[in-house]
Amino acid sequence: MGNEPRPPASGPALSAPPGLARRLGTADATLIGLGSMVGAGVFAAFTPAAAAAGSGLLIGLAVAGLVAFCNATSSAQLAAVYPASGGTYVYGRERLGPWPGFLAGWGFVIGKTASAAAMAMTFAAYAAPAGWERPVAVAAVVLLAAVNYRGITRTALLTRIIVAVVLSALALGITAAWTGTGPGAGSFLSEGLLAGGWYGILQSAGLLFFAFAGYARIATMGEEVRDPQRTIPRAITLALGLALVVYAVVAVTLLAALGPDGVAATPAPLAAAVDAGPLAWAGPVVRIGAAAASLGALLALIAGLGRTTLAMARGGDLPAWLGGIHPKYSVPHRAEVALAVVICLVLLVADLRGAIGFSSFGVLVYYLVANLAALTQPAPDRRYPRALQVLGAVSCAGLALTLPLTSVLVGLAVFAAGIVLRLVRVWMQRT
Repeated sequence: MGNEPRPPASGPALSAPPGLARRLGTADATLIGLGSMVGAGVFAAFTPAAAAAGSGLLIGLAVAGLVAFCNATSSAQLAAVYPASGGTYVYGRERLGPWPGFLAGWGFVIGKTASAAAMAMTFAAYAAPAGWERPVAVAAVVLLAAVNYRGITRTALLTRIIVAVVLSALALGITAAWTGTGPGAGSFLSEGLLAGGWYGILQSAGLLFFAFAGYARIATMGEEVRDPQRTIPRAITLALGLALVVYAVVAVTLLAALGPDGVAATPAPLAAAVDAGPLAWAGPVVRIGAAAASLGALLALIAGLGRTTLAMARGGDLPAWLGGIHPKYSVPHRAEVALAVVICLVLLVADLRGAIGFSSFGVLVYYLVANLAALTQPAPDRRYPRALQVLGAVSCAGLALTLPLTSVLVGLAVFAAGIVLRLVRVWMQRT
């Protein structure tokens, strides 16, 4: 590897770098993961999935859930051994070498920056007056970056509040939607779950995977979790299981109330399902829940992005000044401020569907590296069968290639740009 940036030390040496404090227990870590997954995706991701697969999005949801489970077991197994900020960026460097680690970190930072912009835009779509969407989205990013700046315990407290609001709104919306369905509520199955073809189903799985990637936030904050060997695997499993149940219930409800074409035709399907029923008064409550969900996902994204950027700065793959930790609040404050600025810039040019597809591509590459890294772990560090890591790696690669062509091409271009930047950086260090 010559004079490339040296990877961080392995194993226990990673667990206690100076600056970050271990303040999160199992409940807080689970809620941060759940708040990331039951975010804007549960209100917005079903629209492009229905357009791709019709009723077959139910199969796509099952596929996305299976891939997410494989990835979650790999992340949990790795995080128990390497409980450091940065998640798969660290795991890839430790198990596979600097280049795979860099690709994972680059995919996470770039993909999740697009995802953060999508969350901000979804919030503004529900909360802002017409014509004010982008300014309101920018204001939301600035506000939540300020919350993260004040420390991880404030992030966890706000996440608790947001998750409670979101789950309450979802429960009301689901109830209101079912009251408007008649005896033909199951007619969406009449066209057949395979009517959209397997390519459409796999594309819907890739788009829905966007919604399940929130458990990565738990691993990326590994330095701030108490008893990480026990807490991180438990929190990842709990958060993913709860999110899968919520998404399955919402998916069936939307298809029963609107049908596949109705879901595909609206950017706010749950609100549309409520408006079509006799309890239309619940519509504003659902919109408040969608806005809160977007804020919860955005809050967790900013936190996770900051920790991965911190790790990449420590590893020499991003400018070292991004690795600064605030002396009072124990957060990577420079990284979070820089990322907030970048997200605001992305808001000026991005659209929601494009952001979802591009984010899915970057995160699927991230988890491909995670599965390959977990596959190399020795027997004493293993918690799950190798078959899960093989299935996860193959599935990530397959789903990435079935995403909309534009998302794939833009994703490949961004990764190529990252490779060029790292080559230049390594060459400069050598010369």
